Formats: sequence, structure tokens, C-alpha cells
Amino acid sequence: MLYKRIKKRTWEILNTARRGDYPAIFFQWFMLALILLNVIAVVLATVRSINQQFNQFFNWFETFSVIIFSLEYLLRLWSCTSVPGRGPIWGRIKFLFYPMTVIDLLSVLPFYLPLFGMDLRFLRILRMFRIFRLAKIGRYYQSLNLIRNVFSDKKDEIVLSATIMGVLLILSASFLYYLENEAQPKAFSSIPAAMWWAVTALTTVGYGDIYPITPLGKFVASLIAISGIGMFALPTGIISSGFVEEIHKHKREHAEASEEVDNNITCPHCGKQFNHEEIKKE
Repeated sequence: MLYKRIKKRTWEILNTARRGDYPAIFFQWFMLALILLNVIAVVLATVRSINQQFNQFFNWFETFSVIIFSLEYLLRLWSCTSVPGRGPIWGRIKFLFYPMTVIDLLSVLPFYLPLFGMDLRFLRILRMFRIFRLAKIGRYYQSLNLIRNVFSDKKDEIVLSATIMGVLLILSASFLYYLENEAQPKAFSSIPAAMWWAVTALTTVGYGDIYPITPLGKFVASLIAISGIGMFALPTGIISSGFVEEIHKHKREHAEASEEVDNNITCPHCGKQFNHEEIKKE
């Protein structure tokens, strides 16, 4: 019984930081600070002069961080079965493949792979996985869930706008290929090659390395560039409206929860909570 209580309490500390739960709150802020310091260390370590001067400190801090992240990963894997309906074997197997659990693994994986004699060239690529520690913030900073909720609520609109943008990209590249291929066989050698110009035109970046020179090509390119402004404003407007709706929803839920707490009265003898309306009825 004590074993189950410890496991449940461990899971609560690792995942929920309720008001007044100081161990969970301390753990949440400690992990947030550690993640941010890790990202700063990864960025600064790429500066050769700083890396040469503080290389030993970076190695020590990396080892310390990996130990903390590894303990956190193992504790999550151990305590995840305290959730009702999650079995000791299949529950843990399913938990291993949750997106945030995979991110937890990727954040420590580059540290352990050299112990197994991995190719150094491959390890240099894997070292960039340390930046995945930044994604762990979403686990501890609940406000970042706002982004996930927005994209989840607006996924149909985002997919639709992305499809329209993809169609416009193909059409733009095709038009310019047929209009400019004879005049510029190297720059517009194929439709896939013309897509580079279409991307820079639709995004209004315009590097200037590829551009139409025929009169008809210039005219069509002008229309494409103007339409690109409107096309990229479409998903921006969708996401912006989603953020506004989600923020209002969050504020409304917070206000309702606060009002519900204010309406409750706690009995000084038994600790049971009563609502003002229930007391009036009685």
C-alpha cells in the first residue's frame, strides 16, 4: 500500500503542480530552469572562443543535466502505471511511444550512444538532438499548451490553406516553366527547378537569383507575387483568430473556476465544502 502511494505521489509531482503543492511546484520550476540553461549552453558551446574557455564546465553541466533528465525519464516510466487503466507492461510500452516520452529519450540519447562505440560522424548529427530539450518545456509550462490547442482546433482550416498554397505553388512553377524555358533553359530547366522561384515569389522573399525576362513571364510573375501576399495571410489569420479564441476560452474557464471556489464554504469541523446555494436551499 505504501509502495502504491509513493508511486502515485511521484507521478503527481512529475506531472501536476496544483496550487499549494510545493514539491511539485519546485520540481516544475527547477526543470524549467535546467532546460533553459541547457539550451543556452548548447548555443554558447558552438562559439569556438567560449567553448575553448569553458569546455570543462560545459562537459560537467552536460553530465549533470543528463543524470537529472535520465532519473526523470526512469521515474516517469516507473510511476506511469499509477494512472487508472494503465497496465504494468502494456501501459509502460504505450507510454514509451507518447510524443513527450520520445522527446525525453531523444534529449539524453546523444550522451549514451558513444558508450556503445557509435561512429563519430553519426554522433555529431545526433548531438543536435540535445536541442530537443527545449521541447520539454511544454511539459512543465502549461501555457505552451495553448499553441497545441490552437493547432488542434484549427487543423482542418490549416490543412485546407496548406493545400491551396501547394496547388498555387505547382501552378506558378508550371506557368513560369512554359513561359521562360526557351529564354532561360538553365534557370527554368524543369517544373521542380522553377519551384524555387515560385517559393521565393509567393513568400515575397525574392532572392533575385532566378527571375523572368520575357514580357509575358514578367506579367504572370507579378500576378503570382501579388496573390502570394494574400495566400500567406490566410493561414496567419486562421492561427491568429485561433489564439484569440483560445485565450478568451482560457480566461472564461479560469473565471468560472475562481467563482466556484469563492462560492464554496469549508466546514471548520469536518472539512467538507458547501456551496452558498446549497446552504440557502437547506
